[in-house]
Amino acid sequence: MKITDILRSTDVFLDVSASSKKQVLEKIASHAAPHANCEDQTIFDALIERERLGTTGVGKGVAIPHARLAGLADLFCTFLRIEPVDFEAIDGKPVDLIFCLLVPEESGADHLKALSHISKLLRDEETITRLRKAKDANEIMNIISQADSED
Repeated sequence: MKITDILRSTDVFLDVSASSKKQVLEKIASHAAPHANCEDQTIFDALIERERLGTTGVGKGVAIPHARLAGLADLFCTFLRIEPVDFEAIDGKPVDLIFCLLVPEESGADHLKALSHISKLLRDEETITRLRKAKDANEIMNIISQADSED
């Protein structure tokens, strides 16, 4: 599985303004609701519940919030580049790059594979820098596609 198999350019948002982790998760839930065929609040609650287990702020300004959703047919991914916010990341640094992954409740290995691919992509400093400098969604998708092909 490649990230570009689950992320579409229409689900890439750049320079999103949010003042808090909660507001970021609300924006993600609002965008994902039509794709997930469920209410914003349901998605938001699932994301918050996952954050209560431990932060998804993995460091280096990156977060990978994720949740399982009943009734979701396929994996859903969105990418946001935001104004840096406190995401309670493990390194204490604010987050500005977010990949959010929503998966069907009964999803098993696909969920873990997707998280693994996203994590691997975001361990590469050059890729992170390029994502921060990208001018539009197409450039983001090209960066991700290139990283996918190197995988």
